[in-house]
Amino acid sequence: MSGSRAGGSGQLSGPGGLSGRGRLSAPGSLADSSVVVGVGDRDTTAVGLRELNGLLPDEPLPELAKRYGLKPSAARPPLGEYIKRLWRRRYFISGFATARNVAMYTDSRLGQVWQILTPLLNVAVYYLIFGEILNTKRGVDNFVSFLVIGVFVFNFTQRSFLTSSRVMFDSLPLIRALYFPRACLPLGYVLIELQQLAIAFVVLFAIVLASGEPLTWYWLLLIPVLILQTLFNAGASFILARFGAGLDDVSQLLPFIVRTWFYVSGVIFSIPLYAVQAHSSLASHPLLAKVLQYNPAAIYITLARNALMASQRLSTPGSKPYNQALCNLFKNPPKPGANLLDSAYCHGIASTGHLWLMGAVWAIVALVVGFVFFWRAEVRYGRG
Repeated sequence: MSGSRAGGSGQLSGPGGLSGRGRLSAPGSLADSSVVVGVGDRDTTAVGLRELNGLLPDEPLPELAKRYGLKPSAARPPLGEYIKRLWRRRYFISGFATARNVAMYTDSRLGQVWQILTPLLNVAVYYLIFGEILNTKRGVDNFVSFLVIGVFVFNFTQRSFLTSSRVMFDSLPLIRALYFPRACLPLGYVLIELQQLAIAFVVLFAIVLASGEPLTWYWLLLIPVLILQTLFNAGASFILARFGAGLDDVSQLLPFIVRTWFYVSGVIFSIPLYAVQAHSSLASHPLLAKVLQYNPAAIYITLARNALMASQRLSTPGSKPYNQALCNLFKNPPKPGANLLDSAYCHGIASTGHLWLMGAVWAIVALVVGFVFFWRAEVRYGRG
């Protein structure tokens, strides 16, 4: 009978069936090939080397892929093409930042009010400890606005750095599921912090006005200040994101570095004033005073204060022609707080023009170096 099993032989015969020992013998069969189909447990599947070798190309695979224009799916695109892809996803970046910003405080009862409460509570603590107990407000006119602006502006850079150091590790599921320029992630988190700063600035403006500072055209200078700071934060975030993707220790060490940076950036004291005050350590170390003043955080904080505070613009050392008598009167006042504006007649560390120039240099250098540094490791992100 066709297709019947031969007794004990383990063979099948018939049209389209198996004949011989485990071989297919129908039209178009593989009877002449060396592919063996196992019957029962006595045979294993094997592929003849002759036929397999006939299927392989004669040239090396890289040359074959190049001849047909094939490229690795995970290859790093050229820098120009990478920037174009990033620009095409600008709506994804803004949408991602907005969604994360809204969802960040959904589990808390006060919600996004914490975006304002957190820096305000920090200001209250700093004012009590440093302003009142340690008396860092000495020589500073309108210390409340001075401190609020310093804390809010520095908080923008601080939070951008801390979140970017873990962004690649925290986004591994998204990176492995979708392909997109990985630079979208650091940029998105910097944009999140910028959105939070914009909300917090509503309260900051109210505090500055309530403290007696006038509303002037100088306030518009805050816009280019924030643009430069955002560019600097983005460039530094690219660097921290790449380091954080390979070294988890970066996110552990960074809070201590940023906290130290906070204390030396003039957030809670005026670097220019301390550099001219009598019996000040900065007055006897002018090089150290310049290093502190020219660090990017101090530059953006000083420029923001100059934009929003008329008292700051009028009292900054170097803002008026040098006058030794009035400068000495500031250093040795007859009574505390009697001549705060006389500090403008002392020699300053840096002019406002120099601060703008250095702020632009920091922003451009950080953005270019950070972006290229991040792009060069594009194919490494997401490997865990």
